[in-house]
Order: sequence, then C-alpha cells, then structure tokens
Amino acid sequence: TPSPPPPWSKLEAALGYVFHDARGLERALTHRSYLNEPKHGEPSEDNERLEFLGDAVLTLIVSEALAHRHPEAAEGALSKMRSRLVSEAALAQVAQRLGLGAYMRLGRGEELSGGREKRSLLANVMEALIAAVYQDGGYDAVRRVMVAVLEPELAEIGDGGIGIDYKTQVQERCQQQLGLLPDYRVCRESGPDHRKVFHVELSIAGQLYGEGTGTTKKEAEQQAAMAAWERLQVGTTGKRGGAV
Repeated sequence: TPSPPPPWSKLEAALGYVFHDARGLERALTHRSYLNEPKHGEPSEDNERLEFLGDAVLTLIVSEALAHRHPEAAEGALSKMRSRLVSEAALAQVAQRLGLGAYMRLGRGEELSGGREKRSLLANVMEALIAAVYQDGGYDAVRRVMVAVLEPELAEIGDGGIGIDYKTQVQERCQQQLGLLPDYRVCRESGPDHRKVFHVELSIAGQLYGEGTGTTKKEAEQQAAMAAWERLQVGTTGKRGGAV
C-alpha cells in the first residue's frame, strides 16, 4: 500500500517546488518552542539559523528583481522598494497567502497564544522557508520560486505600494501593545478644489509617528501609516519588529 502524501504536499504545490529532502522543509517550519517539549525529539534543530540565511537570500533575489524591472530607478528608490518588500509586514502577508500558519510546528504555549497568526512568526518562517529551498535546490530554484510567489508585490511596488494595508497593520500593532487606536489628523489642504492635496499626520499616544500626502484623505492616511509602520518596525531596539 503506498504511503500517504506528506502533510506539507499542498504547501509544496503552493510554492511550485517539491523538496528533494523534506527534512529541510520540516526544519524551516519548526519554531524553537516545539523543541522545548520532551515528546518532540525530532527534528533536533529549529528554524532560526535558516531565518538568518533566508533573509540574505531574499535580499539578493529582491534586489535583482527590482533592478531588472526598474532599470531607470535611482539607488535610493530601489532601496526603499526593497525595504518594503522584505519587511515583516510584506513577508507575513506572503506567508498568509501561502497558508504557512497551518504548517508551522509550534509548542503548546505558542499555539495557545495564537502563534499561527503572529506576523513576526509568519515572517520568520517565510525567511526560513526561503533558505530551505535555497539549500535544497540552489539559487536558481529559490529565485524562480520567490519571483513567482512575490509577483503580486513586485507588480504593485512600481505604483507606490506593495498591496499592504498599512492602516490595518498600524491599528493592530497599537491595539495589541497599547490598547489604543492611532489618531489621524488632516493638518493641511493645498491645491485647487479639483486637484486638492491632503496632508495627514498620524499620532500614537500623542506622539507624531508618520506624515503623508495624497489626492484623497484615504491615500494620505495610507502614506502616513506606511511611514509609521516603518518606524514601528525599527522600534526602540533598532531591530525589526521592536516595541512601540
């Protein structure tokens, strides 16, 4: 009787890549909390080292893709586009689209605390998965996989965004960490009525976190939220995903 397909076969289908050695995929999906429980003797390593490698591989893939798609863009513009594409918000969004949360190997405590929905964990496992594909199939394979997976974001980045609802991201971060909502204020309007430009400030707990402009209030608020989100990602520790 043939053995049943591995539980991650649907994930491989979503990626468009079948692993030669499934142990790499298993490791990529393993959070350290999973190994802290005595009954889980295997695999013997979590995905943190893979996260480190995956971050570097992803940076190169995205850099190549952006340079190819935007040959006239200046270095500064390319850097900004790349930082958005490799941010926690973008990686978590891609991970959610792939359904990675369902495949993560978590300890009971992390599971009960909603680990499968945590953006930081989703972004980390996405980086680990990138490294696992790289180690299993080489650079050409992981580049092909990631360019296909990131196509929606790569297609939209040239229009000034990457499909991320920054207002929602900022709101959820504020609610989780501070129990309050961000405050948006139209501080100025300029231009004629038929081409009005709105200037919006975003404050959190009375502190200015972002400013944005747009031809609609919604657009200006999104721009302000994007600026605030990037600041929140740095946080007070100077690392991505820091505290408000």
